Amino acid sequence: MKIYNYFRSGTSHRLRIVLNLKGLDWEYVAVDLRAQAHFDAAFKALNPQGFVPTLVEADLILTQSPAIIEWLEERYPTPSLLPANANDRARVRALAAVVGCDIHPLNNRRVLEYLRHTLHCDQAAVLAWCGEWIRGGFTALEQMLASDTTRGSFCFGDRPSFADAYLVAQVESARRFKVDLSPYPNIEAIDLACAELPAFDLAAPKNQPDAL
Repeated sequence: MKIYNYFRSGTSHRLRIVLNLKGLDWEYVAVDLRAQAHFDAAFKALNPQGFVPTLVEADLILTQSPAIIEWLEERYPTPSLLPANANDRARVRALAAVVGCDIHPLNNRRVLEYLRHTLHCDQAAVLAWCGEWIRGGFTALEQMLASDTTRGSFCFGDRPSFADAYLVAQVESARRFKVDLSPYPNIEAIDLACAELPAFDLAAPKNQPDAL
């Protein structure tokens, strides 16, 4: 299994966490977004959008991290990263979707490049843009986490799920964009709990072969 990804990509980061939590063997294939490698014809033949991550296994090509993560859960169901109960699974997916649907798409690389190079926003404006959407999403997430009185050390229960993979990758991005996390004690506590697990540490951007 090959995973085409970029060390700083939040979508790649969340996928690496899931792969590690499931204990899977996979090959890291770096796509250097800084060098515009995602626009190369060879890569776009795999992923017409030119996005990371992309999974390749034999003649199977999968794109879009939510689809890849769901496929991994179905193909490698143990250990499960979703609760057994349908209602609980929906809650975990909703927590993940706050990041995957409502925060990350507004702060991904192509949006920031448009802000910088087409709209000519300076770095202060870019950080203000990122902070606006991260804080809005994290405020909602913090409330959702606080309302779950049975929650353990993670987003749901006492073991990591899809939601933790999404959240930790977004916390990494929030720090990079200089967002103050102190208003979100539940999010900070979950991030600390996840940091104790090798699957999360190994997936961190700083620990990838293309990190500089």
